[in-house]
Amino acid sequence: METRVVRVDPYDPRQDLLQPCAAALREGGLVAFPTETVYGLGANALDPLAVSKIFNAKGRPQDNPLIVHVSRPESVALLAREISPTAQKLMETFWPGPLTLLFPKSDLVPPVVTAGLSTVAIRMPDHPVAHLLIDLAGVPVAAPSANISGSPSPTTFEETHADLDGKVDYIIDG
Repeated sequence: METRVVRVDPYDPRQDLLQPCAAALREGGLVAFPTETVYGLGANALDPLAVSKIFNAKGRPQDNPLIVHVSRPESVALLAREISPTAQKLMETFWPGPLTLLFPKSDLVPPVVTAGLSTVAIRMPDHPVAHLLIDLAGVPVAAPSANISGSPSPTTFEETHADLDGKVDYIIDG
């Protein structure tokens, strides 16, 4: 697989540069992208085949659930059977940001995302590139760290590229 690199300004990413990456996510591809913590490896969380590609690219065991990333709080209602008042307050207070919350999963979330568990982990990243990419994709994005399973989580484009070149459709340098 040929991996394409897209370079964007991390503080002011351009939509036109991220559109092909967002389209790849919608169409079942894999995209590595920066978040406020580490680089993530994303796929359309509603597409079980796309999500399976994450496990293959990383060499990750399929019994290890994934975090689903959203760009808008209202997306949680599609992915969760219920949102407790406490979870609602935490979302309002700390999102976007590096807080992951667990919810009872809706039937819309494929079992491959949750490793067959009844809960789904959801977060809303506070990185301009991640946020815009997910928003442009228009789908929730399952995204663990963008590294080979067992290796340290990458915090730079260079580390991500070294692990995933040739295994993903796009890597965003941002």
